[in-house]
Amino acid sequence: MEIFIQQLVNGLFLGSIYALMALGYTMVYGIIKLINFAHGDIYMIGSFIGYFLINQFNMGFFPALLLSMIGSAILGVVIEFLAYRPLRNSTRIAALITAIGVSYLLQNTMIYFFSSTTRPFPQVIPLQTYRIGFLQVSNIQLLILGLSLLLMILLNLIVQKTKMGKAMRAVSVDADAAQLMGINVNRTISFTFALGSALAAAGGMMIGLYYNSIEPMMGYIPGLKSFIAAVLGGIGLIPGAAIGGFVIGLIETLTTALGFSDFKDAVVYAVLILILLVRPAGILGKNIKEKV
Repeated sequence: MEIFIQQLVNGLFLGSIYALMALGYTMVYGIIKLINFAHGDIYMIGSFIGYFLINQFNMGFFPALLLSMIGSAILGVVIEFLAYRPLRNSTRIAALITAIGVSYLLQNTMIYFFSSTTRPFPQVIPLQTYRIGFLQVSNIQLLILGLSLLLMILLNLIVQKTKMGKAMRAVSVDADAAQLMGINVNRTISFTFALGSALAAAGGMMIGLYYNSIEPMMGYIPGLKSFIAAVLGGIGLIPGAAIGGFVIGLIETLTTALGFSDFKDAVVYAVLILILLVRPAGILGKNIKEKV
């Protein structure tokens, strides 16, 4: 039972990373109905930016985190401008295939320039372990949870309280009507990509610090799991993405606690299939009837 509860606590820390990434998926889908499969690779590039800033310029974790988020936000805007914007009026399958292509392009570009070898992420924050009864948590885990919650709160404030957030909500409801009301749709979509990419970069740096390793393929599986988290919570809904991320983290760690660590990925994918069969709209989503 003690191991089970410990794994529950570990699942909250892991789930906070999935939640950050799932927010990027759900924001982009909510506005332009695109599944950005390159999102996991931006998470990977964010961790590499942080790695080089810390190693080459002896930066602290937080300045490197901020610059990594800014760099990844710029990358997200460039990807949207070059790859997705020209296909905005094309079929969804064309945009989906393009997203998959961008994902492989980013992966292979990083492998070409930096090789596929795993690199140790610099441990700029000394590891400390705290015991609360039989529970054991580290300062790194607390940092991950605290930063993730802070970023989620800031995201919610941006979406709910700022002019750009109001524009994002308007474009997600009806882009054409929003444009008629004077909203710059292109700028709003670019801002959404920048915001989602910044969150992914933060997740990549924190997971690099947590596992002490990064490599060019590290974004593939977490990217898929974050997409599952977004679907689980209700794709297109920001609170749903956050809930879905924590649920996926808990499912993964509980599977490990029960002795099925080799099948944890399969269990997560099975949850996706089950959700699509039982409640396709997700936990917070609503089924919408459409007239033919």
